[in-house]
Amino acid sequence: MAASGKAQADGRRAIFITGAASGIGLATARRFAAGGWFVGLADIDAKGLAAALEAIGAENGMTCALDVRHRSGWKRELAAFAARTEGRLDVLVNNAGVARGGYLETQSPDEVDLQVDVNLKGVLNGCQAAFDLLCATSGSMVVNVASVAGVIAAPRMAVYAATKFAVRGLSEALEGEFARVGVGVRCIMPWFIDTPLLDKARFSGNEDLRVSLRSEKVPIYPVEEVSEAVWAAVHGKPSLHHLVGRQARQIGWLNRLAPGFVRRRLRRQAEAL
Repeated sequence: MAASGKAQADGRRAIFITGAASGIGLATARRFAAGGWFVGLADIDAKGLAAALEAIGAENGMTCALDVRHRSGWKRELAAFAARTEGRLDVLVNNAGVARGGYLETQSPDEVDLQVDVNLKGVLNGCQAAFDLLCATSGSMVVNVASVAGVIAAPRMAVYAATKFAVRGLSEALEGEFARVGVGVRCIMPWFIDTPLLDKARFSGNEDLRVSLRSEKVPIYPVEEVSEAVWAAVHGKPSLHHLVGRQARQIGWLNRLAPGFVRRRLRRQAEAL
């Protein structure tokens, strides 16, 4: 249930971030707290949440023990958050995510279910649970963190890419749906970012994703690029899609210009693995 920190929002704008104990979520929390916002830090990592609250300042937020797969947890933690913010929820950031690499046939049913449940169902749960609070807050917004894997699906990332394509599609649909109640929607699609996820995901065998990317000379961007993109998306960049990282923007442009070339390149990549 909602945990440490008894600070009140005191009229400040309020943001609720999932996956906030590390990586993109923590960087985003730091950015918004520095900008004067009250931050709801939501995660399953209790120790990480305590450290995150200390990092942003206890007066700037609160921690929420939340597994995004559970609708009851969403209802409970958002209610606790709203009690601190006088019912405000200016921005919901659906950031929590997991990745498991490898060929589809090598992934266990549990690995497949985990990615679908956290990366997609967790976002759906958040958008539904937060709807009333968002509607009650003028100028509110949902920010869904997808991935460049929601634009280009690489070999050995089939399930992860499927969830991120789904989040991208969900965001596009919700942009139209939520407009009728005055709630904005943004979709953030980063390239590979320097977060703990790179150390937990595997392309194959025992080699973590970070090692694989370095061996293949794939660029990895600092997490602050994403937090700044979220800040910009909330503060005036009106477009729905926000590709983060030079490589992401390049591949997005190339995919629009020559999708067949990109697909052939990915097939050759798979054959070479």
